[in-house]
Order: sequence, then C-alpha cells, then structure tokens
Amino acid sequence: MSINLKKVPNTPGVYKFFNNHEIIYIGKAKDLKKRVSSYFGKSHKDRKTSQIKFLTDKVETFTTKNEVEALLLEQMLIKENKPKFNILLRDDKTYPYIYFSSDHDFPGVYLKRTKKAVDRNYFGPFVSSEAVKKSIKEIQKIYKVRNCSDTTFANRTRPCIEYQMKRCSAPCVNHIKKVDYFEDITGAKSFISSSDTKTIQRLTKDIDVAVSKLDFEKAAQIRDRLNRLNLLKEEQSVVTFATDVDIFSVHAELTYLGVSIIVVRNGKIRGTKTHLIKQAHFENLEDVYQSAIVNFYDHQTDIPKKILCTNPLENNKLLEDMFNTKHKKKVKIIHSPNKSIRPIFSLCRLNAKQVIKNHISKEDKYTYAIQKLSNYLGLENIRKIEGYDVSHFSSDSAVASCVVFSKQGPEKKNYRLFNIPKELSGNDIGSLEHVIQRRIKYYADSELKPDVILIDGGKNQLNFVNSIIDKSDHHEIKVISIVKGSKRVRATETIISEDGVIELDKYSKAFLLLQEIRDESHSFAIRAQRNKKRKKINKSVLDNINGIGSVLKTRLMKKFKNIQKIKDASIEQLMTVDGINEKMAKNIQNELR
Repeated sequence: MSINLKKVPNTPGVYKFFNNHEIIYIGKAKDLKKRVSSYFGKSHKDRKTSQIKFLTDKVETFTTKNEVEALLLEQMLIKENKPKFNILLRDDKTYPYIYFSSDHDFPGVYLKRTKKAVDRNYFGPFVSSEAVKKSIKEIQKIYKVRNCSDTTFANRTRPCIEYQMKRCSAPCVNHIKKVDYFEDITGAKSFISSSDTKTIQRLTKDIDVAVSKLDFEKAAQIRDRLNRLNLLKEEQSVVTFATDVDIFSVHAELTYLGVSIIVVRNGKIRGTKTHLIKQAHFENLEDVYQSAIVNFYDHQTDIPKKILCTNPLENNKLLEDMFNTKHKKKVKIIHSPNKSIRPIFSLCRLNAKQVIKNHISKEDKYTYAIQKLSNYLGLENIRKIEGYDVSHFSSDSAVASCVVFSKQGPEKKNYRLFNIPKELSGNDIGSLEHVIQRRIKYYADSELKPDVILIDGGKNQLNFVNSIIDKSDHHEIKVISIVKGSKRVRATETIISEDGVIELDKYSKAFLLLQEIRDESHSFAIRAQRNKKRKKINKSVLDNINGIGSVLKTRLMKKFKNIQKIKDASIEQLMTVDGINEKMAKNIQNELR
C-alpha cells in the first residue's frame, strides 16, 4: 500500500490515520505536508511512531484557516472518535462547584457538578470533589450554614448533629432569624470569593461595631468566627499572593507521561489534579500541554488571566488565541514564575514526576530499574540479567547459583544450580570458570541468553569471566562485578566493568536492582549449599547403619530433630521410636559413637 503525500497541502489543518477503515490516530499541524511526511520517513523517534506508520493504510487531511482552528478541531475529533493512539486529557465527569441554593428562605451550601452556564450562586470549579467538601466544612465551621437537603430541612422537629457539632445554626427549627441567616450566607459567599485578609478585616470591624452597641454576645460570636478563620488560615496551604492562576506541569519518563494541575484562586490552592498517561502518542511535550489545557477549560467559565506552564512552550500565542476564539477571554501563557509562586510551581512539577514514580514503584519497578541500568551501562535495551555466586563450606559441598532477572522481575523458573567438582571446591575463580563454561552452552537459545552477567567478586573474577565470554560466540554480553566495600557495609559497594568503575548513584533504582540480584544469587547458593551439606551429613551417619532405611531414618529425625540428639540419646530413648528394638538401638549407639 502506498500513500500519496503529494496531495497533502502545506497548510494548517488536521490529519487522520486509518487502519482497515478505523481511525487510529488524529493530529494537527501548522504544515500538514511536513508533519504527515515525517511519519513515513526512514527514521522514527519512538516505538509509537513506528507502529502508527506500520498500521496506517489511509490518510485523510482537513485544511483549517489557522492553527487555532486546527487545535480545536483536533480535540473535537479525538473526543468523538477516541483513536487508539490518542488520549483525551479530561475526566468523563464535570468539575465540581460550591453551590448556594437560591430557591429557599434558608439557602444551603452544596457540592454540585454542571456543564451548564453558572450564575453568581456557583463558586468554582474546583479540581476535585475533596477540595469542595473541605471548603464546605470550612464554611460551616465559620458561618454555620446548613448542608442538608430541602426534604430533610422540612421534616426536622429538633436540631441535628450538625448543630451539636457547631456547624449549623439550626434554621430548620427557628434557632436563627432569617435576616441573621442571610447575613451568614452573604459572609460565606464573601469568604469563598474574596481573600482571607478581606474577610478578617470585615469581621474585625464587625466586632468593633457590636462592642460599640454593647452587644457583647454578638461580638463574642464574631470573635469565635474570627478565631476559627485565623486558625484555618494557619492550617491550610495558602499562596503568598492574592491572585488567580492555574499551573500545569508535564513530565515524561520511560513510556509514561505525568500531568499535574494546580488551581489557585484568591491566593488559595483550590485543588490539585494529576493524570498518568500510558502508551499514548504525542509529538512532543508541547502537544501534551495543549491537549491538557484545551480540555481542562472545555466547559469552564472560571478561567484565570494567567496560566503557568512549568516547561517553556514554543508557541504560547496558539493557546492564547484559542482562549480568545473559543472563550472570548484574554489569557496570558507564561512559564517563568515570580518569587511568590515558586513554591507552588515546584510543587506542581513534583506532582507530575511523583504520579509516574508512584506507578512505577507499584507496577513497573523492574522495568524502570533496568532502563536506568541500561543508561548507566550504555546499552540500548537490557532484556535479561544473570547473577552468579559460589558457596562452599570449609572447601566442601560447593555449589554455584545462577539467578535470572528481566523487566518482569525474578524469573525463578530459569534459576539454576551447579554442583562444583570436589577438586575445585574453595577455588572461586576455577568454580566460576566451570559454571560459565557449562552455562554458555545454553546461550544458543536467544530466550535464555542474557545481556548482562553480574558476578559477586573483584577484578580478578571479572577479568576471568570476561576472558571466557570474549572467547565465545557471545562477546556482546556485558560482564560487570559488584565489589563489597572495605567494611562490607551496604551502599558502599562498587560496580566495575572491564572499562573501570561504573558511577552509579548508591540510592538509584539501578544500584538497588544490582544489590537485589547479588543478594538473591547469594541466598539461592547458600540455601542449596546448606541443603547439600545437610543431606551429606545425614547420609554419612545414618544411611550406613545396618537396618536403618529411609522410614526409620525419617522417624529418628522427626523424634530427635538432629544427629547430635540421636548421638546423645540413651538406648531406652531410642527404643521409643517405632520399629527400633534393643539390638538396633545398641547398634545405632555403637555406630554413632
């Protein structure tokens, strides 16, 4: 199948890629021909681009007047068609508002979601419902505004628990006058729409007025509200500037994108939102910002005059023109924070990184660590790592272990143990040679062949293993060694290769992975060596006694737990074991002593 790129115009617009009549990807471009042609060149930036090229059997383009129209059309078409290689950076649900009911003598305050145009009784939107719930509780603590339904309100005969908790003035049973309640509603709206400073100033004046009128009870009530407000101000996160701004941050790592949004209104953080994007295709980070911003404000009317992006964008004007065209608002897109907003700027950037880190730590621990190790070692892609260790006991019963790790973690089904010949027992280098020479025969199977071999040892062991690999048909395998520190303290180890010391951050995922492989190979070898030694000891002292078969041996070990206790046992004690008479008991004593 061939795609005729000559018919693609050099104009702004939107393009669709099809596979078997199904739309698989939608994109926009300032120059359609240049952008579409880039997909079908010889080199590709990432795996997704290669996949799109491989699957595409048809291309459609739509010309627009300018980039703004292309951006809006792209997002609309993605929303409608949901192509497999696109992702729409928005939630299915609408963003929540704080809503004050207007059709009741005693209005309530509620969380409400809506796509419709909002009036003066709506405050928001907030980024999350938790932020709304928290704000409503704050309002209730200070102004004692009801949060119950109109039905509950109409059927109350006595105050509810909200009144007892001092979060409601109980208008349902006439514990407050309508005029006073209306004043509380007005104060609550002012609290949401203005800064804390203004509210505090107003309440301070109200106290002075009440005192001047000798209304000390009212003055005390306002004072309590003021104390709660000041306490709240200390507890909550407050930005040190009184302005409205939304902050967006995008971070890319491995095959993931982390998107963080922080909404600030009147100097207060109204909420935060994060997205984790997996297996999506974007040309660059700027495209992610554009998608996130366009969709975030799709149904919003509360749009700030400034939007701060933690990465510089090449075309700020495109988004600014989009706001002017779609929302009839002038918005400035900036990326350099002033001093007062830098802490929130840094927090937003950290959130974008953290959402990826949290996912990796739970689901892709080894993928992440191996990717980092690949970077340190200068390898394009590590699929498998083998770790080796030799264990012996007083130059006897020596065994060697081989453990296998991949991006999925330990592959225990591929673990192997090697018995070391007696003449090599205690000779670590000779034992390594024996093991590697035996293991290397299996490398003809590409599924078993490792990209990296890790040994626990010094430069001598490293050089020796390297010489074996170099003489084989598998010289591309990278051999590294983990060398213990002088005092054998963890995190003091050194990683070396034939090129010298590999500088790894001692707390990096890559370094921790090598430690885990070393520890696993050591534990596997130790367990095998101990089992081998135990079997040897048991066999040498019991299996050679006439009349003692596997059944009696099992009964003796079950009764006395170990050989030493069997040796110390009296004839009478030995005879308590089913199947052992006096003659056999004496024979056991004679053989063991």
